[in-house]
Amino acid sequence: MTHKQRRSIIWTLAITSVALFMVSLDNLVVTTALPVIRLSLDASISQLEWTVNAYTLTFAVLLLTGAALGDRFGRRRMFAIGLLLFTVASAGAALAGTANQLDVARALQGVGAAIVTPLTLTILSAAVPRERRGLALGIWGGIGGLAIAIGPLVGGAIVNGVSWHWIFWINVPIGLVLAPLALARLEETKGPDSTLDLPGLGLASAGLLGIVWGLVNGNSHGWTSPGIVTALVAGVLLVGAFVAWELRATSPMLPMQFFRSRTFSLTNVASLLMFFGMFGSIFLLAQFFQTVQHYSPLAAGVRILPWTAMPIFIAPIAGAMSDRVGGRRLMALGLTLQAAGLLWIASIMSATTPYSDLVGAFVLSGAGMALFFAPVANVVLSSVRPEQEGKVSGATNAIRELGGVFGVAVLASIFARVGGYQTAESFVHGTQTAVYVGGAVVALGAVAAALIPGRKAAATAEVPEAALEAA
Repeated sequence: MTHKQRRSIIWTLAITSVALFMVSLDNLVVTTALPVIRLSLDASISQLEWTVNAYTLTFAVLLLTGAALGDRFGRRRMFAIGLLLFTVASAGAALAGTANQLDVARALQGVGAAIVTPLTLTILSAAVPRERRGLALGIWGGIGGLAIAIGPLVGGAIVNGVSWHWIFWINVPIGLVLAPLALARLEETKGPDSTLDLPGLGLASAGLLGIVWGLVNGNSHGWTSPGIVTALVAGVLLVGAFVAWELRATSPMLPMQFFRSRTFSLTNVASLLMFFGMFGSIFLLAQFFQTVQHYSPLAAGVRILPWTAMPIFIAPIAGAMSDRVGGRRLMALGLTLQAAGLLWIASIMSATTPYSDLVGAFVLSGAGMALFFAPVANVVLSSVRPEQEGKVSGATNAIRELGGVFGVAVLASIFARVGGYQTAESFVHGTQTAVYVGGAVVALGAVAAALIPGRKAAATAEVPEAALEAA
């Protein structure tokens, strides 16, 4: 490898990793600010859920379209456009004067992030030789996981030091520097598929919006009320129609043949369940220290640090190890540790639980999260051909973000159903029940990861399919 090639790889890794860090950070950066935002904007529990879900829902639904736009118009160009859109939306969120205005700005942030995120993976994957991809994608995955993990700490520090508005202002100078740097340093590439699946996008967007709206508003409107039942049923039917359309579309946004690969299917099931349990639990745990134990936002973020700091130390090592020991083993171990940590937290949580009793559970959860994040990208990309990596990266990111959306919606609904903000005891009871569910869901993800075929089994399974395509 020449010096010029090494330099190009370093620039590509740096730019894509910083971009991924910025957009991933906004998944959970607001969590430690939620109690302050609730009082500042007089927001309800459903509006607080949308502060998180407005971002993750648009992010998840449009990820596949973001990858397709890069294939059609150029990945470097769309990467820069996505960064600028995310930057403008961040400024809008910082200027929001009501909860609804904040939720709209968060949705626009999700659109920008949906363009940027899958392109970070395809741009980096194209720039790095296959024999070094495990390490590069391990660093990429570790940085993305770290951004999600330290979101509560960063949010708490900013809220404590300045105000919650600066959670979003901080993105503006980063985006303004990163977009022109990407145009100057990255190579332009396009994918083989230049068509956009607009019917598929419409069906998926409408269906998922109906399901999430029903889950978020079920407690306040009544689960048997006509509006909630209609939203949930219509959402499920539209998602079914999306699957039917994708099976017959000439250029589908989510090719259903990907799911013929056990590696692809089981990896994405594990990702969805992991994000379900993690996002939903962090949404509530980040508020626990402030609402129940009356710590400041910064103090609350610091107390979650034993959980969030683990990817810094473990993810790069796990990424390098994945090329030798196999990513599926690391993923299964990581999800097992994360599930054990969440169940441990739920079992000892009370209004007066000493912080020292929670540290071990936080460390265990953080180690598990790092072991999962580091190899997952390399595992799923190994299940497809190089020309399919753009759509696969979009599909993988979309599925895991949907896990986060449903995790926040479902666990917050459980929290509101059995507990609430009325007293410390009701908050703890609701959170405890929800985190038990989150831990159990992550444990199911560990089972899915353990069932991912090994390298030899996956290669053997791909032979008949390859022969069929050749014929």
